[in-house]
Amino acid sequence: MLHVEEKRLGRDIAQFCQWRPKPQDVRIISNFAHKAARDFVLVGLAVALLLVANVESRAPEHYYGREIGSFATFGHNVEGRVFAVDESTLYVKGFYYDGSAPDAFFWVGNSPRPSPEGYIIPYPEEYTGREPPSLGKHENSDIILKLPMGKRIRDIRWLSVWCRRFTVDFGEVFIPPGLDVPKPRVLPEFKRLAHGLRSSNISILDAKTFYIPNLHYDGAGPDAYFWVGNGSEPNIMGIKVPNEVGSLEPLRGYQGEDIEIQLPGNLTVYDIDWLAVWCVEYRHNFGHVYIPKDLDIPPALGQTKIAPPWWYKPTTSSTIPTVTSYGHPTSTTKPSVNCKELLLGRLNVMWQIVGEYVEIELIGRIDEDQYMAFGISGRNGQPQMVGSDVVVAFYDRKQRKFRAEDYYLSALSQCDGKHGACPDERIGGRNDAELISGDRRQGVTKIKYRRLLHTNEAASDQPYPTDRQISVVAAIGPLNSQTEVNAHNFRDVTVQDIQINFSSTNDHTCTDALDSVIDPKGPKIWTKRIISRESVINAKIGPTGGKRGYTPMTGHPSWGIAWYLNDMLIPEVYVERGKTYTFIVEGGDDETQPAKFHPFYITDSPEGGFGQNTGTQQERETVFAGVGYDKDRNPYPTAVGRYCEWKHKTVDKSEQIETFEEFMTTLKLECDNPEAQPGYLNWTVPYDAPDMVYYQCYTHRNLGWKIHVVNEGMSLEINGSHGVRLVSSFSIPLLGLTVCISLLATRWRPLF
Repeated sequence: MLHVEEKRLGRDIAQFCQWRPKPQDVRIISNFAHKAARDFVLVGLAVALLLVANVESRAPEHYYGREIGSFATFGHNVEGRVFAVDESTLYVKGFYYDGSAPDAFFWVGNSPRPSPEGYIIPYPEEYTGREPPSLGKHENSDIILKLPMGKRIRDIRWLSVWCRRFTVDFGEVFIPPGLDVPKPRVLPEFKRLAHGLRSSNISILDAKTFYIPNLHYDGAGPDAYFWVGNGSEPNIMGIKVPNEVGSLEPLRGYQGEDIEIQLPGNLTVYDIDWLAVWCVEYRHNFGHVYIPKDLDIPPALGQTKIAPPWWYKPTTSSTIPTVTSYGHPTSTTKPSVNCKELLLGRLNVMWQIVGEYVEIELIGRIDEDQYMAFGISGRNGQPQMVGSDVVVAFYDRKQRKFRAEDYYLSALSQCDGKHGACPDERIGGRNDAELISGDRRQGVTKIKYRRLLHTNEAASDQPYPTDRQISVVAAIGPLNSQTEVNAHNFRDVTVQDIQINFSSTNDHTCTDALDSVIDPKGPKIWTKRIISRESVINAKIGPTGGKRGYTPMTGHPSWGIAWYLNDMLIPEVYVERGKTYTFIVEGGDDETQPAKFHPFYITDSPEGGFGQNTGTQQERETVFAGVGYDKDRNPYPTAVGRYCEWKHKTVDKSEQIETFEEFMTTLKLECDNPEAQPGYLNWTVPYDAPDMVYYQCYTHRNLGWKIHVVNEGMSLEINGSHGVRLVSSFSIPLLGLTVCISLLATRWRPLF
C-alpha cells in the first residue's frame, strides 16, 4: 500500500513533467527512488522523473512555433491549426478547403472581426500576374504565410479564409493579445584563433539557419569547413555544414561578407553545442561560437530562404572557389582492401561483404553537379548498360546531403516514369541502396552505401553473387534539374569488360587513390626555390600558396601554413657534412596556442609532427636537431621563439598569380611580439647523415620540405634553366687552370 507522500508524488507527476527541477530537487528524487526500491512502480516513476530532469533543452519533436488556435469553420470545409512561426510568418498545419469559392484568399486585418477592411496574404508567396491567385482546393496541406508590406503579427488581430467578391468569412482564427512569438537569437562573434577568422555577432534565424555578418577568413586552410557538434570544445566528432551556396567544398576566403548557412538533414540548433570553422585534415579549430540551451527561436519550416551571392552560378560547379562523413558506417569491420579501377584516374570502387549486405564505396574525381553510377552489367561478359542494375551516388545541392539511389536501366533514354534510366522508386520498386557516408574534398567525392546481396525485387534488381566473377558497369555524368541522371559522355563510361568477385578479400588493383591526382586543369606550379652556401637561415610561417604551392610541389596535403626559409616557400636546402648551420626560428613559443606553436626540428620524416607520435612511432624516427629530453626521457622541442607569420593582406590570391615573387607582394609580415626573441637551432651536420633529411614542425605535420646533405667541400651550382649541378669546391681552381690552359693552347696553336 502506498504511503501518503508517495500518493502525493503520483498526483503531481503531470505537473512535474512541465517543471525543470533544480539540482537539489534531482538529488531528492534520487534519494526517494533509492528508498522506494522495494516497490517496482515507485522506482519506475522515480527513474522516469530523473530522465525528464536530465534532458537538455531541446525543441519538441514536432515544433511549429507558438500555437494560435484552429480555424472556426463557417463554410467550404475550412480546417487547420495556425501557428506563429516568427514576427511576420504564420504556419497553417493540416489545411482543408474545398476550393469551390470564386474569390477566396487568406485574409488578415486589425478590425474586431474579419471584414472587408483586411488585406490578402499572397499564397503562394511567389506568383505571376498582377494579383495573387485565389485559393484552390487543399486537403491536409501545410502552408507558410508571410505577412506582406512589412507587417508583423502584432499588427493583426485575426486570420480568415475570406471570399472577397461576396464578403463572406469561411473560417477564422483570432490572434491572442500580447502573443509572445519566437524570435531570432543573437550570439557573440566567432572566437578568433587562426587564419584571420572573425565576424560580427552571429544570429540564429531559425532552428536550422545561421546568419554570419562581416565574415573574414583568409581561405588558406586546405580542408576547412563550417562544422557543428557536441562537447565543450570543437572536435573531430562533428558534422560538415554546407556553405552559403550549399557546397561542401573546402571554404574559400571571405573579406567582410554577410552570409547565411543552413544545417544539413534533420539537424537543428537544438542538437548542437557549437558552430566552428574546422580543418578536417589536421583537426584544428580556427574559431567557434557556442550555442546556448535556452533557445526560443523560430522553427525551421522552410520560411527562411537563402539567397545565393551575386557571383554564384549553380550550373557551373567550378565557380565555387576552392569533405567529413555525412553518416557513420553501419558495421564495425575493418576497412576493405578491395579496390578496382573503373575509369582511369577518375573513378574507383571499393567493396566488402558484411553479413547479408555488400558495402560499396565509390571514389570519383567529379564535379559537384555530377553523379557516379556503379552496378551489375545487363549482360555478363560485356559492359552493357541496358538491363543493368546500378546505384547512382551524388551530392544533392537542393537537399544539401549525399544520396545513393537504386536505378534500373531498361533503355538508354531519359526516364519517362516507365522506361529508360529510372530510379526504382519511380517504376514501382524501392530504393535498396542505404547511404552510409559521404565526403568531398579537393575535387574528389567519396560515397559509401550498402545493398542486400539478394533484394527479392526480380523486376529491377539483380543479385550480387558471392561464388564467382560478374561483369560490372560504371559511368560519370551530369544531374538534371530533378537530380536524376542525364546522359553521360561516351568517354565517361566503362567500355571494357570489368569483372568483380564480391566475396574477394584482397583484390586491390587500383593504381591511383585519386585524391593525390593533381588536377591537369589547375594553375601552373611555382618554380621550386633553393638555399645553398648559406650558414644562417631564418624560418617563419606563411601561407601554402594553394594550387601553385605546397601540395603540388610536395605531393602532400597541407595544413594551410608552411615554413618560409629566408622568405621563400619551402625551399630545398643544401648543407655540407661537418659544417654548422644556424636556423633562426620564429614559429611561436606559446604551446597553449596550438595554431601559433610550430617548433622547428630536423628529421628523417617527410611529414614531421614528432610531438604527435606515440612512443613507438617516435622510436622509428631519427631526429637530428631541435628535440631535447628531460630527466624522464620525455621529448620536448628546443627551437622555439617569437611568432612571425606572412599573412594575406586580403584573401588568398595564389591561384591568380603566376610567380611566387608577385605572390609575396600580396603578403604582409606580422609578429605577435616584435620585442621578443626568436629561437635558435644550431646544427652541425653529422658525417654519417643520410643524403636526404627534412626540416619540419614538431607539433604539426607537413609544414616543411627537403634538406639535401652533400659531402664536405661540395657546393651547389645553379645553372639557370639547365637545373642544378653539384661541383667540388676543390675542383674550382683546377677548373680555372684548365680553362686558362685551353685558352693559351688556342692562342698559340699556330706555333705548333
